[in-house]
Amino acid sequence: MKRLPDTELEVMKALWTLGGRAAARSELETALDGKGWAANTVNTYLTRLAEKGFVSCAKQGRSNYYTPLISQADYLAFESRATLDRLFGSSLKGFVAALAGSGRLKGSELEELQDYLEELKARGEG
Repeated sequence: MKRLPDTELEVMKALWTLGGRAAARSELETALDGKGWAANTVNTYLTRLAEKGFVSCAKQGRSNYYTPLISQADYLAFESRATLDRLFGSSLKGFVAALAGSGRLKGSELEELQDYLEELKARGEG
């Protein structure tokens, strides 16, 4: 899997928001309406995503329908791991330390992280 440019990721997010089902290009254009992209721009991004293996395209009548081939959870896991590896040398502690050191990690977020880690541990995943 490869990292997607932000624009193509926005198209994937729209597809995932539509429930991961086959969606007509017109539905995607509506979902992406706030981006201010022309129909040709959306079509270009969809073509690129199909070439990269992120979506499949099926023609039904006069419309093309696009289905995500990569789940949002799988892409988020890939992107998270790649970011952790690239920026923090695979050190989760370094990542959290960077957040905490920047003052951007609030006490409530630390508690939420602690609760999540305890939950993972209780399930035998951590």
